[in-house]
Amino acid sequence: MKIKTKLALSLSLLFALTIALAGLAIWQVRQLSSDTSNILVANYQSLDYSRNMYKILDEGGPDFERAKFSKFLNRQLNNVTEIGEQEYTAELYDDYKAYILSPTPLRAAEIRGDLNNIMKLNMDAIKRKSLKAETNAEQSVLWLSFTSSFCLIIGFTLLVNVPGYIANPIRELTESIRQIASRNYSQRVYNKGNDEFSVLARSFNTMAEKLEEYNNSDLAKLMIEKKRIETLINSLSDPVIGLDDKNRILFINEQALVITGLANLQVIGRKAEELALKNDLLRTLLKNMLSGNAKGENLKIYSNDKESHFEQLIVPINILPTGEAEKRHIGTFMILRNITAYKELDAAKTNFIATVSHEFKTPIASMKMSLQLLENEKTGALNDEQLSLVESLREDTERLLRTTGELLNITQVETGKAQFQLANLDIAPIIQKAIESNDKIAGRKDIRLIVPKLTHLPQISADAEKAEWIISNLISNAVRYSYENSEVKIHTALTPAYVEIAVQDDGIGIPEEHHGKVFEKYFRVPGNEKDGTGLGLSISKEFIEAMGGYIKLQSDIGRGSIFTVGFRRNHG
Repeated sequence: MKIKTKLALSLSLLFALTIALAGLAIWQVRQLSSDTSNILVANYQSLDYSRNMYKILDEGGPDFERAKFSKFLNRQLNNVTEIGEQEYTAELYDDYKAYILSPTPLRAAEIRGDLNNIMKLNMDAIKRKSLKAETNAEQSVLWLSFTSSFCLIIGFTLLVNVPGYIANPIRELTESIRQIASRNYSQRVYNKGNDEFSVLARSFNTMAEKLEEYNNSDLAKLMIEKKRIETLINSLSDPVIGLDDKNRILFINEQALVITGLANLQVIGRKAEELALKNDLLRTLLKNMLSGNAKGENLKIYSNDKESHFEQLIVPINILPTGEAEKRHIGTFMILRNITAYKELDAAKTNFIATVSHEFKTPIASMKMSLQLLENEKTGALNDEQLSLVESLREDTERLLRTTGELLNITQVETGKAQFQLANLDIAPIIQKAIESNDKIAGRKDIRLIVPKLTHLPQISADAEKAEWIISNLISNAVRYSYENSEVKIHTALTPAYVEIAVQDDGIGIPEEHHGKVFEKYFRVPGNEKDGTGLGLSISKEFIEAMGGYIKLQSDIGRGSIFTVGFRRNHG
């Protein structure tokens, strides 16, 4: 029988019992109502008629009102309901007729006797019917109690059994599903019958059987897939190494064996830490992996009789097992991308920029000197238009000279030829020189350079020329990106290990998503139309970090920017 049919029959039974109980209650109430009606209507009216006739007879004496008496007598004649009441009423009628013909006290006494008989008969009937009504009420209570108990027992039985009938198979099926999820494919559900649960149990058992067969027969498929993956990995041109969660080597392709020098060793299944004891490259990769450095520094490796450059990429493999809430680490994937060709192109670009910048620097310096001579009145006076042209040429020359200087600096940084002459320096003169070198540029935009008193500042350990270049570049950027008639503030602060110089402007600010990119080479904030090469901040970062310091940015759109550079304090 289907579950739906069983539930429908159970609910129908409860519904039928409820209707039966309600019908019985209504029938019993109607019975009590009928008994009460008989007492109130028939017998009470007879008593009322008799009492009225008795009252008329007593109050009127021999001359009582015969019309009223006749009216109640006629009503009594039509209200005969009890056995013997007909005879008493007939005697009353006869005695009344006789009294009309001969109104004597004896006849009146006979009428009173007849009325007493009728009243006594109806009083006895009322008592008898009251007892019957009480008996019927007790029987009604008994029947209702019995029927209610029976309905309660049936309802309680259904309440106990029906939920269990539905929940128990579901509970058994849930437990079996957990067993299957735990790879116990031999689990089965036993549910006899033809209902939906039985059909579901048979379907589940069929699925479990197929899973068990698959589990017992998929080894060959797995081996084929494993071989396919190994072939794919070996066909990659970049070195690839795979580790499990215990750092045992699962796979390593031919290119990785060659550059690590492990070609003649059996490495599959061995722990990477064991092999790293005698292998510098593998030790470096493991160090980056354990430190969480997914993309470490580029590696320079001598392989295939030449020097090659590789970019290391370490990818942790995490999975979310079925039915679990947290990911589980199952291994690590190491890739070494050969970037030798890109490095060679970058080196060629750097050499070209260095050569061109060096060649440009001499004629630009000569142009600057010629402009200075033109501005000198000893060479001849210039009119206003000529002075404006010379001023424009001088600004362009300074911009070219600054750009050339930045290009030379970046090439020195990229080639590792930048030289630093670290010394113990007073920071105040360096800040003052940087301000003076930007004072004219700020004056053209009516920008005020606000500087605190540069006193009581400790010495720093830095290269004087590089330090001045960094601060000057930050002030130059602040002036360039500030609005006209505004302020650029220079702040100083001390930490236990550093002297901080902060340059604050009131420009448009830098979006937060670009904060990490502004120190990259050639990067410029999208939408910015100001002149520049995008190298100044990159060079500043390289210079300050080479001197043991740092540079950081704090900026919000519409609130300007604050670039802070920290120079290492001299504690000697």
